[in-house]
Amino acid sequence: MTAVASARSILTQLHELMASRMHAQGKLNQVVDIIGEALSSEVCSIYLLREGMLELYATRGLNQDAVHVTRMAISEGLTGTIAQNVETLNLAEAAAHPEFQYRPETGEEKFHSFAGVPIVRRERAVGVLTVQHVDPRRYDEVEIEALQTVAMVLAELIHNAGLVDDEGASGLSPAHSGQEILHGLTLVSGLASGNAVFHQPRVTIEHTVAEDTETERQRVYLAFDKMREQIDTMTNQAEFGVGGEHEEVLETYKMFAYDEGWSRRINEAIDSGLTAEAAIERVQQRTRMRMRQIDDPLLADRMHDLEDLSNRLLRIVSGQLGTAASTGLRGDTILIARNLGPAELLEYDKRRLKGVVLEEGSLTAHVVIVARAMGVPVVGRVRNLRGLIREGDPMLLDGSAGQVTLRPLPGMIDTFETRFARSKQRQAAYAKLRDVEPFTRDGQRVQVMMNAGLRDDIPMLSLTGADGIGLFRTEFQFLVSAALPQRERQMRLYRDVLEAAGKKPVIFRTVDIGGDKSLPYLRSESSREDENPAMGWRALRLALEREGLLKSQARALIEAAAGKTLNVMFPMVSEPWEFDAAHAVFQAQLAFLKRQKRRLPQEIRYGVMLEVPSLAEMLDVLMPKLSFISIGTNDLTQFLFAADRANPKLAERYDWLSPSILRFIRRVVGSTTGYPVDLGVCGEMGGRRLEALALIGIGLRRFSITPAAVGPIKELVRKVDTAEIGAAMSAWLAAPPPDLRAALQQWAEDRDIEVE
Repeated sequence: MTAVASARSILTQLHELMASRMHAQGKLNQVVDIIGEALSSEVCSIYLLREGMLELYATRGLNQDAVHVTRMAISEGLTGTIAQNVETLNLAEAAAHPEFQYRPETGEEKFHSFAGVPIVRRERAVGVLTVQHVDPRRYDEVEIEALQTVAMVLAELIHNAGLVDDEGASGLSPAHSGQEILHGLTLVSGLASGNAVFHQPRVTIEHTVAEDTETERQRVYLAFDKMREQIDTMTNQAEFGVGGEHEEVLETYKMFAYDEGWSRRINEAIDSGLTAEAAIERVQQRTRMRMRQIDDPLLADRMHDLEDLSNRLLRIVSGQLGTAASTGLRGDTILIARNLGPAELLEYDKRRLKGVVLEEGSLTAHVVIVARAMGVPVVGRVRNLRGLIREGDPMLLDGSAGQVTLRPLPGMIDTFETRFARSKQRQAAYAKLRDVEPFTRDGQRVQVMMNAGLRDDIPMLSLTGADGIGLFRTEFQFLVSAALPQRERQMRLYRDVLEAAGKKPVIFRTVDIGGDKSLPYLRSESSREDENPAMGWRALRLALEREGLLKSQARALIEAAAGKTLNVMFPMVSEPWEFDAAHAVFQAQLAFLKRQKRRLPQEIRYGVMLEVPSLAEMLDVLMPKLSFISIGTNDLTQFLFAADRANPKLAERYDWLSPSILRFIRRVVGSTTGYPVDLGVCGEMGGRRLEALALIGIGLRRFSITPAAVGPIKELVRKVDTAEIGAAMSAWLAAPPPDLRAALQQWAEDRDIEVE
């Protein structure tokens, strides 16, 4: 008999049994008889997870007196091992297995062969179904598959009858039901608390046994058609994937979506008597069990892709489409996802979205760039989220430490709330400085501006009291779009930003895309070849090659700034000719609009972002053409140190208080002396109090930083005497101490200047 026929024979009988009015215990007593008869097995037993223990609930072949008496912990014995690992065991000689435990009250000593499968609900074991035989033999594959199919139906019966307690129903073993601390990679710093919400909610399968297999088959065919259409659309419109992995991800998805073997296995599961949803889940369970046995990381990743695709198919066939954003958040939320796109993140209610935990994620992912702008802390690279977290679990997220606490104990909550309260007190103190101009103790005015990239960032100008927007990242609009934003759409955004900023200046950086911020709808052969994307085909290099892109943005900016001052900054300029070429594009668009009798900006001020070290050697040539320079510390530092800032192994070498980077910046400050050029720092370095203190000491008087850092830096400025810190920095850079960071920190502490 085939696996399909065996399972179908059993399911037909189980269907009638489930529809009967018999009480749950009676149904399970009959279930073990039905399975035993169908598989010619002398023993069939059902164990259920109750109060954290596996309890023998029904049996055919073992002593009936052991029912509700024999209990074992998760991981105890063969049955416990199956539940803990959510895996199948098939043994010719049970006693030979290292986890075998003999239970004399069951009378099982005469049985040699043993097979068991987990009874799974919501990806976790709520029980175990076992069969045993006197003769030492392994069960056939068809018998194992039949058991696995039956276990799915049992999961529905058990759940509907309320036979497992709440903890069991949630599927968490005792080891995963209390407080648990998970560690990952800091992607966006900050503190957050809330309840876990999965970005893609689980599809709960309510009915497993099919009434009409042909109807179920047609439902699956239609779902496959719709899913393949979605994947084809993704490939054509490139709405899926991040960074350089985009094409590989899509090609793998497409391969699985059209895989005949996968669809055939689902069809076979339907033939056995399962509904379309149950058939997909049945095949998915087999995939998960295989994944647990895979040591090859690349192959495991591919199996994860199939898992994602299975979830997509399951959502389509069940009609449960959309993400948690479509249903709305009901309270303070920590969002859980394998990965996210920037547009998906922006769909959530920012008042309730407090933090994000990703199973994957990288420092340069688009979603991280947007999350940082939104002020949402993010921790990435946290493994097995689905296996550890339940929907609604209370969570504490410490983005700065890359730590997530699940189901925190009262003591942990108290500690966290104390830290959170201190943070709020500091924020309240900073808020009082909103309308205070930041002058140093010796009367020097320091400009503290903020970075932005979204229309929703603009209210932070008045909330923080920033002097203006020192960096408006125009690429955000490109990152969250499925296609290249049209000129009119760009112009509306820039105009809205200028109007909202009022009299405060806004510096628009032309698109810094490509490299590690690649756009799937804007690719070229050269971009695919970048082994080091940060130093590849990106920013102004890309814009000058795609001149239509820069022309469109130039015209949008000029039209948006009609009657106002327009500040334009070009990113990643490495030689003067690049600035000249970009400047010429803007001048050509200005001349065109002038001929069209359009209203023009009162003034256009041009600047560059100094992040490529070579530009520092040519500033004397470029300076007469510039109104301002912003030192981009993020890229500049990684280029100077040849240290990829996205590589955690190089984190210790990426030190902004190294004498080498400070000497370099001081030299740039000296190069601008005597020219009417505004010089500032743009990047994370300027938003850290200790680093900002050093920058003030070497002559910087303009900072553009994240909105959250504006208050802390304004407070710092008011405590500093520039002559005093300037003298200290000159001495340290002339004869660097072993640890400049420690020396500067001690200097600040001696003067009661907080730098943390």
